[in-house]
Amino acid sequence: MKKNSVLAWSMVVALGGFLFGFDTAVISGAEKSIQQYWNLSVFEHGLTISIALIGTVIGSMLGSRPSDHFGRKNTLYMVAFAYLISSLGTALADNWHIFLFFRFLGGLGVGTSSVTAPIYISEVSPADRRGRLVGLFQFNVVLGILISYLSNYLISQGGESSWRWMLGVQAAPSLLFLILIRFIPESPRWLILKKGASAQALEILRIINPLNCEQELRSIENSKLSQTSAPETRLFSRQYKAPVILAVLFAFFNQVSGINAIIYYAPRIFEMAGLGAHSSLLSTVGIGAINFAFTLMAINFIDKVGRRVLMLIGSVGLIGSLFLVAVTFNSGQFSGFAIPIYVMVFIAFFAFSQGAVIWVFISEIFPNQVRAKGQTLGSSTHWIMAALIAFSFPYLAEKLGGAVTFYFFGSMMILQLIFVWRFMPETKGKSLEQIGTNVILH
Repeated sequence: MKKNSVLAWSMVVALGGFLFGFDTAVISGAEKSIQQYWNLSVFEHGLTISIALIGTVIGSMLGSRPSDHFGRKNTLYMVAFAYLISSLGTALADNWHIFLFFRFLGGLGVGTSSVTAPIYISEVSPADRRGRLVGLFQFNVVLGILISYLSNYLISQGGESSWRWMLGVQAAPSLLFLILIRFIPESPRWLILKKGASAQALEILRIINPLNCEQELRSIENSKLSQTSAPETRLFSRQYKAPVILAVLFAFFNQVSGINAIIYYAPRIFEMAGLGAHSSLLSTVGIGAINFAFTLMAINFIDKVGRRVLMLIGSVGLIGSLFLVAVTFNSGQFSGFAIPIYVMVFIAFFAFSQGAVIWVFISEIFPNQVRAKGQTLGSSTHWIMAALIAFSFPYLAEKLGGAVTFYFFGSMMILQLIFVWRFMPETKGKSLEQIGTNVILH
């Protein structure tokens, strides 16, 4: 029962990942109707699509502040409320500027969620199941993307105002998320480190780890004492140099793989490869399904074989698939569905490695006292790079062509393989306190 309690808490918080994925992808089905409805210029249309991403960058950069000050649980309340108001506001907006405001608010929710949700799950998870439970967040992100695609397809049959329903339907899971948060406890580590509420934290730890709860309590309290006595506790200090570098590089490589360029512009890529519009759209649905399936597979392996092994396997697969796409573009001889197949292989390897590991790894490697700040650093690096890749890909693809663009992505994955092989530590099966100490000394 207690084991299931931790799983239930993680599933509730991972619902924030579902809303994260849904909110990010749902605009793809509505963007043309929105452009026509308000007769937007090219610049205005671009701003309308990117405003949520701008909010996501800001939300991820500021996410540690409410998470540390108000607590993980109260911050999740704010995230759920932002999702709910954003979905209703965008669906009912009768003014373009009001629409922009509510899309921006949804982006803030996505950014803050990408900081707080992985932290919370990592802090309430037993060491031997932490990878799988934090992986639920990414699993729900890709599930949200897939469901938004299906929802958009079904609702698109509803006429001129269907775009409002596409955006407004998110209110239902947002309200459910808001209600369910009431039934989860606060993070025991936050209670100890920020409130000194050891007795309350012990009751929660007793559910998480009944056999060693008092030992874990002492370990967390000792980390608090080391924080108090440490001469330097700022994130950007010599003491935390190793986890800072790991988080920044991990998030950087995640995006220079080209994943967001492919997610956002898959139909464009497939049309560049000679497919018609209908075939391109069908292939995009395949990408969503493969992303979902291999993320589910990775969750089942991440605590068995470890984060580092998944990344080594994934890096090799990403290099091979990206160079196959580049070589095919370079040859100019497109045979049927060759490029879509290579792209789907890329998605499979990405979902099995980077996609599943990123939020787990970044949420683990920082010591308790700076975990929220460290998660903010990794998350904001991820979203800033996502914005740069999303904005630059159409220009690069047009000016340099598909071959050079994908050669670049493939080359970056060679560097990632070297990074994983030489510098990435394994965190499987270790307590957060052990990892925090070991990474600092790494």
